[in-house]
Amino acid sequence: MNDTAPTPGERDRLLKEAVALRGAGRREEARERLVSLAARLPGDAEVAYQTAWAHDVLGLETDAVPYYETALAGNGLAADDRRGALLGLGSTYRTLGRYEDAVRVLEPAAAEFPEDGALRAFLAMALYNTGRHHDSVRLLLALLAATSDDPSVRAYRTAIEHYAGDLDAIG
Repeated sequence: MNDTAPTPGERDRLLKEAVALRGAGRREEARERLVSLAARLPGDAEVAYQTAWAHDVLGLETDAVPYYETALAGNGLAADDRRGALLGLGSTYRTLGRYEDAVRVLEPAAAEFPEDGALRAFLAMALYNTGRHHDSVRLLLALLAATSDDPSVRAYRTAIEHYAGDLDAIG
């Protein structure tokens, strides 16, 4: 194993190959290559993000966490990768029972990326897990009203949005 940092061109090639392996269903091989690359480039946010993802898809959530944290602590993530890393870390925290940590990550992420319904859905689950049931239902109702293609939901969109803002309203 080569422990020296790769050249930028080699880094890009190795990263692309590993991501392609994951996409081709060779997940464990991709994970092994990404772990090796991350060890050679410990501050590389993109490599850390891809390494976290490789662990996550294999159900290795605990192992994914430090890579997600490294990815988000560094610079260089494209906005879409940052969004994915926030979602990955938040949902992983939730899966591990670290509900407060999940909310701590997902609340600002949902504010940073308000168009991302998945962030709001995972935040709603984490809010539920922390006992914030009112906030969870409010968020889910607002998401439902904003994104549903169901004609019966669309017909009541205004009412659903109103009650999402005040679940305890009468009339």
